Amino acid sequence: MSGVIKSLTALIISVLLVHLAYIGVILPNAELAIELARQQGQTAPRSLFVILKDLEQEICIILMLWGTYLIISKIISISKDRYLFDEELIEFSGDENDNKMEAARAARDRLADLPEEVTKTSLVQTLLLGLDRFLITRDVHYTAEAIDAQMDALFLGMETENSMIRYLIWAIPSIGFVGTVRGIGEALSQADQALAGNITGMTNSLGIAFNSTLVALIISIFLMLLLHQLQRIQDGLIVDIRAYCEKHIMGPIGQSSASSGHEEAQEESRRI
Repeated sequence: MSGVIKSLTALIISVLLVHLAYIGVILPNAELAIELARQQGQTAPRSLFVILKDLEQEICIILMLWGTYLIISKIISISKDRYLFDEELIEFSGDENDNKMEAARAARDRLADLPEEVTKTSLVQTLLLGLDRFLITRDVHYTAEAIDAQMDALFLGMETENSMIRYLIWAIPSIGFVGTVRGIGEALSQADQALAGNITGMTNSLGIAFNSTLVALIISIFLMLLLHQLQRIQDGLIVDIRAYCEKHIMGPIGQSSASSGHEEAQEESRRI
């Protein structure tokens, strides 16, 4: 729930900041530029303030700030736990299978005793799941299947969390196209003035259409770049968790299972 509250708070702050910027800076400068152009009998200039002055652009900028917060917060959340991969969170000792079981129990207890913010990380949750499955089944294959299933669940969870960001990236160009339709509609309503020789109103309305699309597409490209960076970091996290489990769980218990199987085969051959 805290994540939802933070997200809504970021949205509200984005709305306030952008609206204050529009009221205090963008709209006054845009109106001044348009008024000077009107007095000189010219169309509105292609300045930054004029390009950003309409409602559709304001909404797109608000969504851009919100989407940027969502992406950066996820990147920071992943990055702040990267130090765990350099720590020896679990350690197996001994060669016998019974010793491995005792070591697994001890490792599981040590992980469970870590601070809550550590035990909630994806790495520790996966390690706990792998150790639990090994302690229950004593089989390396079932342990590997449990870790693979956890990796799939982690990947799907990340994809689900990114759904709002994808919606924003889709919604921003759509809002820009709404401004395009609005601007073209206003331009068509002033066609009679254009036929009479006054094309200022029509060109200003077409400016609304093209400006909203321009701003929306640029923002969409920017957010898509950030999303791809987030997905790259998330994919790297999954790969690193799998490698950590292979090194610290699957490797030791796999060697134990292999040595136990070899000893059983030798014992069976002696009996024969």
